[in-house]
Amino acid sequence: MTGNALIDLGELSKPATVLIEKISDAIGGIAKPWQIKRVASAQAEAEKITALAQIEVSEIQQRAITRMVREEGIKQQNIENITAGAIPHLAENADPSALEEDWLAHFFEKSRIVSNPDMQSLWSRILAGEANQSHSFSKRTIELVSTLSKDDAETFTALCSMVWHFGVIECVYKYNDDEFKRKFGSRLHFSNLRHLDSIGLVSFSSSAEGVFNFTNEATFITVYYYGIPIIIELHSSGSNKPLLHGHVSLTQAGKELAAISGAKPNYEYFEFILNGWLQTGHVISTPLAAKGQWIKLRAL
Repeated sequence: MTGNALIDLGELSKPATVLIEKISDAIGGIAKPWQIKRVASAQAEAEKITALAQIEVSEIQQRAITRMVREEGIKQQNIENITAGAIPHLAENADPSALEEDWLAHFFEKSRIVSNPDMQSLWSRILAGEANQSHSFSKRTIELVSTLSKDDAETFTALCSMVWHFGVIECVYKYNDDEFKRKFGSRLHFSNLRHLDSIGLVSFSSSAEGVFNFTNEATFITVYYYGIPIIIELHSSGSNKPLLHGHVSLTQAGKELAAISGAKPNYEYFEFILNGWLQTGHVISTPLAAKGQWIKLRAL
């Protein structure tokens, strides 16, 4: 992003206007809507330079001042880039006025040093997500995100293409299945999964038991893969009907970040998991109304 303007969208939507005002009130130093087209005149810049020249400082102090001005300028640009990037992700019914000032201060304390565009995009989506729904992202999750590298984020995004909703969000990753690892494990091999575990995004176990066992006492359950409903008739002779052993489970921070990870559904993976459930005796069906979603997924 270049120039002096935070963003130029003409008529900003109400949530966007409120978001900018809220951020400005919470941390200061960011353009409000009526300041968006501010332009510093050459005369004003000349006056600043003249004033600085009159201050008697040592050479090392001058270098320190130059460094601080440059660093703060970069941080300011990062803050404005992240804020501008959040605006397209705001929901029409978002209420940024509900954002807590402590949360915003903590958020920008951690994000203002981020200059990589891809990582700024992640921070923008977190900001928009919190504006759309309060308490979507804890301060602990913000702290974790501040430690992520671009490679960490890309690995986690790859994993999130394997996220399902069983009433809670869980990852279906069949670590002990050689065919599964051959097809889908190139980015998500042992060391990468262990690393995601060590930084607090997932819990991972390569044992046969895994880290969780999804069971249900009902005969029929409905699970979702990227919004596609799947009705499963569980096959089991016992009262507790097992569906799968999970080798990767999302932590609370992982669950919060999965929704804004930018991951895309994978039809080949989706089909592989369904076939695995069929082979273990479960019956799979989907509502006729979801046919269009299946067709779209297959076309990806």
